[in-house]
Amino acid sequence: MNLNSFIRKKSIDSISGEGDSMGSGMKRVLGVRDLTLFGIAAIVGAGIFSTIGRAAFHGGPAVSLLFVFVAIACIFTALCYAQFASMISVSGSAYTYTYVSLGEIFAWTIGWALILEYAVSNMVIAISWSEYFTTLLQGFGVQWPDWLAIGYATAYKAHNAVLHGGTDLPAHILKAAQIYQNAPELFGSKILINLPAGLVVTALTFLVFLGIKESKALNNLLVYLKIGIILAVILIG
Repeated sequence: MNLNSFIRKKSIDSISGEGDSMGSGMKRVLGVRDLTLFGIAAIVGAGIFSTIGRAAFHGGPAVSLLFVFVAIACIFTALCYAQFASMISVSGSAYTYTYVSLGEIFAWTIGWALILEYAVSNMVIAISWSEYFTTLLQGFGVQWPDWLAIGYATAYKAHNAVLHGGTDLPAHILKAAQIYQNAPELFGSKILINLPAGLVVTALTFLVFLGIKESKALNNLLVYLKIGIILAVILIG
């Protein structure tokens, strides 16, 4: 096996030619505003809503400096992407840029890393959204079943931690263990499903399946909404 094949690169001209030959199969429906909002959606992710409270609790005032440092890093990242996009104007994003600059094996690694990143981050955000949703229902006096708001693996792990005599366990671990203990059973197995998280992931998957036009419309709306919420918190605070 020729090891050079793992690090072979494609020139900008060849990869641009491949993009031109295959470009007729996809319609370009994203404009400058849509792409800008997609970038803002990626930079101002849902993490600021799902984990900022815990980060502020443990980090204190230093969290404000963290936002400054991350903002500087985001600027340099955006400049790198802008430079690559202007040089290699074909689809593929980081995979294509890595193929041209570093080689095939690195591009393959980056491609799979991106797939895993998007999959895992989506699950984390869906679980966080589920917690907010059930808390909102409680505010309206609706008690959502606990065994329909937690995953089996999470509850089972917490249950084992309690069984093994873990001391000074956090409150959420103790609660998850109690949920596992009280969950209904089917054929001897506990029924534990994070239903809200599963439904929101299913809905978004169906939206992406419909097409990019529908996805961009929802994305633009959500970006305006979350930027408005952040500005409202800053101004009111």
